[in-house]
Amino acid sequence: FEKLKENLWDFMHTEIYPNELKFFQQVDAIRQQGFSAWRQPDIIEELRVKAKARGLFNLFLPEDSAKLAGRKGGGLNNVQYGECCEIMGTANHAEFAAESCNCSSPDTGNMEVLARFGTEEQKRQWLDPLLDAKIRSAYAMTEPAVASSDASNIRTSIKRDGDEYVINGVKHWITGAGNRDCKIMILMGRTSAEEKTYRQQSQILVPTDTPGITLVRAMHTFGDDDCPKGHMEIRFEDVRVPASNILWGEGRGFEIAQLRLGPGRIHHCMRMIGQAERAL
Repeated sequence: FEKLKENLWDFMHTEIYPNELKFFQQVDAIRQQGFSAWRQPDIIEELRVKAKARGLFNLFLPEDSAKLAGRKGGGLNNVQYGECCEIMGTANHAEFAAESCNCSSPDTGNMEVLARFGTEEQKRQWLDPLLDAKIRSAYAMTEPAVASSDASNIRTSIKRDGDEYVINGVKHWITGAGNRDCKIMILMGRTSAEEKTYRQQSQILVPTDTPGITLVRAMHTFGDDDCPKGHMEIRFEDVRVPASNILWGEGRGFEIAQLRLGPGRIHHCMRMIGQAERAL
């Protein structure tokens, strides 16, 4: 593990820090095109090749999830990966290095969900290209109408109709959905109002090109639109997806959310510590 950290620190000093200005310049150029054209900066794609060659790709994937995914991950526990997040967080943009190593949210959490709960077909269609950084993803849980930081408090509906589910609702602060490379969302909605509170929610795969999905706007935090990922407000109107897109069966959404969000909170905090250390 110490050799891995040395390798990561060297990557930061030789590849990330020297390219920070280029990253911000490319992001500004992309921003001017409007969010319908947002994409990953070219420098990210260049650095991913170098990160892969160094063995610094998909470090977030623990050994058990890596086996389920049929891939090689970092094989790290949460404490070890947290240290790596702190190191990557010392970049001038908190996720510049993480994106270069394919270790950025929300993709990391989504990949873990797919590795643990996805069918073999779901893994082939969505997990494999995510692990190869060929596509991006989003996690659609938070809503404007309810305090959905409580993962049981969800209003968006997911209703079975024959061989399909029909989705209606509004989500906001959906990170990553503004990037045109975002091809899949994991959406959390309510499939039942009668079950116990923690069994009313389900999670389902929603391709971003499905009819009925509208990107309403890019939301700002302290004036920042978080280009090129964005925090999007999204409207779902009679969005139909195959019933086979459900993850782990109906009523398991709350469980999936706990398993997904817990580790992610650790990783976010450690990146912010890295940011603070850089500022000091």
